Amino acid sequence: LYVLHTHFRKDSTAEWEELVVYKDEDRDGIADGAPRLLVSGMGNRVYLSKRGTDHATNGIRMGIDGWIYIAVGDYGLYKAKGTDGTELTMLGGGIVRVRPDGSEMEIYTHGTRNIYDVAIDPFMNIFTRDNTNDGGGWNIRFSHQIQSGEYGYPTLFKHFTDEILPALVDLGGGSGVGSFYMAEPSWPDKYNDVPMTGDWGRSMLYIHRLTPSGASFTQKQEEFIKMPQITDVDVDGSGRMYLSAWAGAGYSGDSTKGFTVRVVPDDWQYKPFPDIKGISVDALKVMLASESAVGRLAAQQELLLRSDDRAAEAGWAVATNKGLTLAARVAGLFTYAQAAKEDGIDKLVRLTKDEKLREFALRALADRRPYLKDVPTAPFMEALKDSSERVRAEAVIGLGRLGREEAVPALLQINVPSSFKPVPKGEIGPHATPDPAIILPHLAVRALVSLHAADACVKAIGTENSTLALWALRYMHDPKAVSGLMDAFKNTTDTKLQKNILFTLARLYHEEAPYDGTWWWGTRPDTHGPYYNGITWEASDTIKDLLIKVWKEDKAFDHAFFADLNAKYRLDISPFGGEKELVLDNEHNIDLDKIKNKKGQVGKTSIENVLIAIKKIKGDPALGKRLFRQQGCIACHSIEKGAKLKGPFLGQIGGIMNKEQIAEAILKPNASISQGFATTQIKTKDGKTYVGFVVAQSSGRVVLRDITGATHLVKAADIAERKELKNSMMPAGLGNALSYKEFASLVTFLSQQKE
Repeated sequence: LYVLHTHFRKDSTAEWEELVVYKDEDRDGIADGAPRLLVSGMGNRVYLSKRGTDHATNGIRMGIDGWIYIAVGDYGLYKAKGTDGTELTMLGGGIVRVRPDGSEMEIYTHGTRNIYDVAIDPFMNIFTRDNTNDGGGWNIRFSHQIQSGEYGYPTLFKHFTDEILPALVDLGGGSGVGSFYMAEPSWPDKYNDVPMTGDWGRSMLYIHRLTPSGASFTQKQEEFIKMPQITDVDVDGSGRMYLSAWAGAGYSGDSTKGFTVRVVPDDWQYKPFPDIKGISVDALKVMLASESAVGRLAAQQELLLRSDDRAAEAGWAVATNKGLTLAARVAGLFTYAQAAKEDGIDKLVRLTKDEKLREFALRALADRRPYLKDVPTAPFMEALKDSSERVRAEAVIGLGRLGREEAVPALLQINVPSSFKPVPKGEIGPHATPDPAIILPHLAVRALVSLHAADACVKAIGTENSTLALWALRYMHDPKAVSGLMDAFKNTTDTKLQKNILFTLARLYHEEAPYDGTWWWGTRPDTHGPYYNGITWEASDTIKDLLIKVWKEDKAFDHAFFADLNAKYRLDISPFGGEKELVLDNEHNIDLDKIKNKKGQVGKTSIENVLIAIKKIKGDPALGKRLFRQQGCIACHSIEKGAKLKGPFLGQIGGIMNKEQIAEAILKPNASISQGFATTQIKTKDGKTYVGFVVAQSSGRVVLRDITGATHLVKAADIAERKELKNSMMPAGLGNALSYKEFASLVTFLSQQKE
């Protein structure tokens, strides 16, 4: 039994997270003693103790390939350590995976915000439901997570979307939680072979209908099961679904709240799941070939516990049986690969000749780093020419993992589509629009970077492979790459190429500061990009000298070009201009004390009675809209997309909370403080004190909005003390002056804000 859990002090303060395993060697159903530690130091200890676990390391799920996949929130990881001594630090969120014995830990994908779980299909496609609180609401993004992919949160997903793999869709406001891929024969076709994702904010379990598209998919979301503040979903071996809920527990949790329900389809008939520890290897082989994903995984794990030889034999028999379903054959292939280890390489190479299994055989061959030295390059090079984009994608990923220079020329020849282009100035790029054509070049860039192919990329500048080469060079903070780019600039008269080289050099001027685990960007980070905490490095001065020289001497580039370059990459090279100072918005200076001291029906009645009363009243949304301004809501909240950043965005609140929850949030603002809008107090070194919520922050500054709606910019270097207060910025009593009808109208208006 694998468990990812948090250690808490006696005062309920979170301390650290770890992955452990409980073992039952004598098969009596009881763990044999204490758990064994597999991965220590997961998450960020500093912010676990400061904030708790809401952006920490979350759900785990085992794939049929034998890896445990871990959903990591954007606290990231700092010096997480596996059993083999592997140490991993990751700035931001993503998926990390580790072997069941705690070895070989590695980053699988990066650039998510706060994923709670992953859904893994029988073919190792991984899906997740994430959101991105950038001040405009918690917009849900459903994505297909492709190995080695960069998904861009928070620094790339707005203004550098040419550098990321986009999500499949933006679904509006919500809070993604548990995920599961349903592949069980006891469920009707209508609800089968689909990823399911929970949304805590919307109180809904969704189904996602997938349509293959190149190496990925498109999707269509459907409502499935309404569940108040759902948190997780899973299915047992007999096909019973279990849903957990956090109903009534608020943002901070409540040990007296929450429940679990069991769900089965109409006309479902119970069939007991076999006691797998008591059945024969032949029976396990039959189960490995069954239609049930839960059954296949259970059979695989039991076979691997029994004997590597018997497991390899059973896995190979299932993988090579062309009469079985593809899902069964894939389960057999990965069972064989895990059991045979390096001795199975030759047979896996043979399976790359099987059109149905080629994609999965390539993945298995490059899957385990300890065995890569004996894996031949040829099958991957051949697969680059395959008609299937999925096969080509696995070939590119595999070549990056093999780490051989001979693959570089072939990788550089991968075509870059016309959709690869910079985001226009002042716009936000398509971070949630499927773009199957960008997947292969994106993966090729990740592979070239992992191969440290700076020399080859520099040589490709100006050739037909120039676009991909310059894209890859953006991430190569290597003096050789910089000197090569500068030489290429001097040796060409092609102005367009020169501009692209200057863009690449500007991208390299800063690098992300090493992550030391002492800081976090918060729930509303600076999303400008391309770095969050950019610092100069050894080649920065050389880059700056060239840029200034060209700015002064080369008439082919006007000063506006350099001003835009300065602003886009935040170079802070003063002569160029282009930097924009934050405009502090003080347009709504409202006396909330005056508003809350008025007493109407609401102010003279208990909260419980108010909630009961408004259930019976039909609210007038037009009146509610007027009251939204009249009662001071406009000081701290916006409801229109594109409006200036304030407090919690309410333009989607109706899609996240029901009427009763909205009413209670107004009446009891301290009971459930919206994530990212806790009251923050900052004291500066010159003795000033600011109290408000964080509108935006970067490594160098914090912007607060106070109770009157005024904003204040505080430089990080000037802060003497910063702490979060327990009370909400929103004072209780803002609805006191209202009648029941007026309050119901305000709630109705807010409940209609769904997009």
